[in-house]
Amino acid sequence: MKNFENKTVLITGGTRGIGKAIGLRLAREGANIAIVGKTAEPNPKLEGTIYTAAEEIAAAGNGQVLPLQGDIRFEDQIKTIVAKTVETFGSIDALVNNASAINLATTEQLELKRYDLMQNVNVRGTFLMSQACIPHLKQAHNPHILNLSPPLNLDPRWFAPHLAYTMSKYGMSMIILGLAEELRQYRIAANALWPKTTIATAAVKNLLGGDFLMQRSRTAEIVADAAFYVLQRPSFESTGNFFIDEDVLQQEGISDFGKYAINPDQKLMNDLFL
Repeated sequence: MKNFENKTVLITGGTRGIGKAIGLRLAREGANIAIVGKTAEPNPKLEGTIYTAAEEIAAAGNGQVLPLQGDIRFEDQIKTIVAKTVETFGSIDALVNNASAINLATTEQLELKRYDLMQNVNVRGTFLMSQACIPHLKQAHNPHILNLSPPLNLDPRWFAPHLAYTMSKYGMSMIILGLAEELRQYRIAANALWPKTTIATAAVKNLLGGDFLMQRSRTAEIVADAAFYVLQRPSFESTGNFFIDEDVLQQEGISDFGKYAINPDQKLMNDLFL
């Protein structure tokens, strides 16, 4: 029996990048996957749609896949997402809060609508998705909440260059800090996961550094492999952690990370907050 057979994992931001990679990895382990994304129609600037992602995930595994168009900034859409997932699969065993907005502008330069977007997606959306899933996670055998957010570090150097973004990502991490303790009595694990290096995603390509940074990045599969190991750990033993992908894999006896490099000849770039 595969590790995630008959289990349901709900992933936000599952259309591409890390979210899709986690869906593919867990599907190969037999999980039913519900993916949430905003992109329903092809966009020349972005790879794929929730439907093309669902097709890839379905082909990778033997579980079922449910593509859900939705925007986690809106409470009514979150309720519909969760309800449809439970209606389709009968349960939710794990929630992966991957959906995230990024803008690295300084305080003086940041537009208010960009500030609001990051707060509403990263903090509010993550909080509300977690809130909506808790009643169902209480009924699961090994329930997990996993946020793609960084370790909390109050060194001012992580705040000065992009205060608003840091506040929003640390908000996701603070949710983990609180939920881990609040939900301990229900044996629901709440953990965060963050990559050691930059990951070759649309955000890195389009917003951070183009091809230069992409060549110094790893594939999303390293984060997906780490998520797989985190989500199969006993929920009552492993909660309140701020995991780094490399460290998780090393704990599992994996030390060769060469296969994850986009260009093995280039020096890797550390991700933000590390």
